[in-house]
This record gives sequence, C-alpha cells and structure tokens, in this order.
Amino acid sequence: MSTDTINVKLNSKLIQKAVSSSWFQNFITVVIVVNAVTLGLETSDYMMKYFGPLLKFIDQLALKIFIIEILLKLYAYRFSFFKQGWNIFDFLIVGIALFPSSGTLSVLRALRILRVFRLFSIVPKLRSVINALLDAIPGMFSIIGVLLLVFYIASVLSTKLFGAYFPDWFGSIGKSMYSLFQIMTLESWSMGIVRPVLQKFPLAWLFFIPFIIITSFTVLNLFIAILVSATQSQHDAERKAEMEGMNREAHDERSLIVSEIRNLRSEIEMMRKSIKEDSP
Repeated sequence: MSTDTINVKLNSKLIQKAVSSSWFQNFITVVIVVNAVTLGLETSDYMMKYFGPLLKFIDQLALKIFIIEILLKLYAYRFSFFKQGWNIFDFLIVGIALFPSSGTLSVLRALRILRVFRLFSIVPKLRSVINALLDAIPGMFSIIGVLLLVFYIASVLSTKLFGAYFPDWFGSIGKSMYSLFQIMTLESWSMGIVRPVLQKFPLAWLFFIPFIIITSFTVLNLFIAILVSATQSQHDAERKAEMEGMNREAHDERSLIVSEIRNLRSEIEMMRKSIKEDSP
C-alpha cells in the first residue's frame, strides 16, 4: 500500500470523525434554523426593503456551508454516502438550491425552504419520529382502505337519501364525499349540514351519528394506535442497537484486557527463563 493511499485513508477517517461529531452536528443545526428564519423574513416587504442584502448574504452563506458539508461527507464516505437514505435526502435538498432561479425555473427559488427538512436528518429525535411514520405506512394503508369503503357506502346512501332535497351537499357521490369529510372532521357539521337536513328528515340522525362514531372516533383512533405502536417499536429498536453497541464495546474491552494479561504472562515467563539461565 502506497503512502498516498494511507494518507487518503487517514484523512477520510479524520473527516468522518469531524462530520459525525456533536459540535459539527450542532453547528449545522444552528445554520439550518438561522437559514429558515431568514427565508421567512424574505417574505416580508418591510424586511427586504431594509435588510434585503443581508438576508440574501446569509442565505448564500448557508447554502455554501451545506455544500461544503456534503462535499466533506462525499470525500469521507465515498460511495457509502449514498447507502443511507438520510444522506440521499440531504443531497437532494441541497441540490435543488443549485438549480437556476430565473426564467421558467424561478419557482425552484421558493423550494429553498425545503432545507428546513434537513433538521429531520440532523436531530436524532426528529429522525426517530420520521422513521416511525415510515414504518407505520403499511398499517395505515389498510385503515385507509377501510375508511374509503365506509366513505363510499355512506356517500351512496346519502346521495340517494338526501340528494334530491340538498343537491349542493349530496347531489352526487363526489359532493357527498366532501360533505361527509367535513362531517368527519367535525367542522360545522351540526349547524352547517346536519341540522338543516334534520328539518327535512327528522330521522337522519340515525345515519349521521353512527357515521361520526365510526369515522371520527374509531377509524381515526386506529391511526393513532398504529403510530404509537410504530414509535414504540422504533424506540425499542434503538434501545436494542444501543445495548448491542455497549455490549460490543464491553466485549472489545474485555478482549483487550485478556490480550494484555496474556502478553504480561508471556513476558513474565520469558523473565523467569532468563533468570534461570543466568543463575549458576
């Protein structure tokens, strides 16, 4: 192995240690937060009038820091950088800002605020929440399927029952679904929709009350249950990985101690032999 190769590997190790250190992560977090604040201030005409150049300078400085961070990680980890999903996420978020922000691509300038999402990859707690949400997606799909089935059945029934008298709310399946969605969210459902319907159909509560119980209080709570379960599973996995890391470190430390003891024994044996040979 050549000297240059050894130096490259040593530099990579040093950079890996630097970019993964707590002070570097805290620094990037502060830059993200400051950049988020400046991007919000840029929406104010008053702030842009008096502090526009300063806000743009801070924005460009933050972008340069993010680019340097990505380049350092690419140098340190090489192609292993792209093996982690969060690194790819950071790469794309920063890469969007490099597109020209004039002409037909001027809309991309508004996407600079997406850099705030980098907090998800920097802050461990936020990263755990996102991982839990991703783990919960398969279970959510099954509940969404049940919810869509309930909505379809209820929209067909409400269209046939109330569509002739309330065409704005239940004149079609699409309108019925939208009205039922409003009822599910409990947004002006009573005074806005249900009470006017009850004036024409006094027994309509037999339809709306069970619908609210099924959708708002049962199905939606299942979403919460799945998220809580996924979060707990993510927490348990992190604890398990942490314990395995601690056990691995303890095992390595014990192995090192055993190796040192064996070396001491070997040296003692050699000293004994040397003493016996030197004795008359």
